[in-house]
Amino acid sequence: MSTRARLTAFFAALAALVVVASVLAIVLRPVAASPSAGSAFEISAGLDDCGRGWGQPGGTGPAAKADGGDQTFTVTNTTVGGIEVYLQSVDSKRVYLDLESLGAGAHATVRVTLGSGRYRFVCLPADADPARGPTVAVGSPPAGSHLTPGIVPVTRNDLIPVAKTYAAWVSARIPVLRRQVAAVSADAEEGDLAAARRDWITAHTTYETLGAAYGAFGDLGDELDGLPRHGLTGFHLVESQLWSGAPAATVASSAVQLLALVDRLPSAFADAQLDPGEVALRAHEIVEDAIQDALTGATDAGSGTALATVDAELTGASAALAPLHAVLAPRYDRLADTEQALAQAQTLVEAYRSPDGTWTALSTLDRTARERLDAALDRAAELLAPVAAICDPRRDS
Repeated sequence: MSTRARLTAFFAALAALVVVASVLAIVLRPVAASPSAGSAFEISAGLDDCGRGWGQPGGTGPAAKADGGDQTFTVTNTTVGGIEVYLQSVDSKRVYLDLESLGAGAHATVRVTLGSGRYRFVCLPADADPARGPTVAVGSPPAGSHLTPGIVPVTRNDLIPVAKTYAAWVSARIPVLRRQVAAVSADAEEGDLAAARRDWITAHTTYETLGAAYGAFGDLGDELDGLPRHGLTGFHLVESQLWSGAPAATVASSAVQLLALVDRLPSAFADAQLDPGEVALRAHEIVEDAIQDALTGATDAGSGTALATVDAELTGASAALAPLHAVLAPRYDRLADTEQALAQAQTLVEAYRSPDGTWTALSTLDRTARERLDAALDRAAELLAPVAAICDPRRDS
């Protein structure tokens, strides 16, 4: 499933989403076979005929005209290869419709609701420069129309500084993680398993804050944090031994192996190319993982520290979101709500940490407490979904 297809939930929340033959259309309402309202147009999407078929000639210039309000478009790719199609404001450059990977000869029927302004289709073949359709002057919409919101496209160049900032933050955290894991190893070597358990929680939560970089860690990330259901490795292997009464020598051996894995992180991360488009997506996925894995107890190998993991993952989501602020501020009107939702969810989770640093076990929470936690994280995930969608890199048209 493509990145944009995985973000269907966001578009449903903004207005609705239509996916036709793996084609994503931004913020659209499903279209009936015979639309009962608005204007319907057959639109060509090619290099020489991009946007042909929309509007009626009129006015004093070459621009065509169309009524405001509902516009139903059946867009057909007239090229011999795949193509992406935007419907874009000529003046603001906001995109109101984005059909991705429309195959040769394929078509998609979609509907948008437009306010007054100048618009045009832009056709973006994979191996050629964009083709821009004729400008269409759209009139005022009927009173009470719910206009389709437009999105200012984000390009990969916009996201390169974001990736650099985030990568610098991760790089600075890796030496901290290394010292913390070394402490676990030293504790076990000395036979002080109580100290090793405390230091394991510290080290593991530090690692969990790095969630947006997991893709860059590659297979090493799987070795570091192999989940109970997939076979214990790394942190979770040490966890299972520390909380199951394994001998100190056994723990020490596994902790040495964990330290060796952590020692590989700096070079692995330095050699990896952090995809500029990944940071925003990961911010959303981190919270989803917290809901699906940590809050269900699936990542617990015996320590009972699932809530510590959730707390760290929320920190990681906030760390991924922070460098995106300048990109998102002019594009996402619920950015402040998103930041607040993350903070509120984290405050709720941290209420289960005692002054001495121990965490309440997830298994001891009653149904009301679990529902409150689920609701808080669900809200944060819902608000983060648009972040990933808005920051999905698009070609400069």
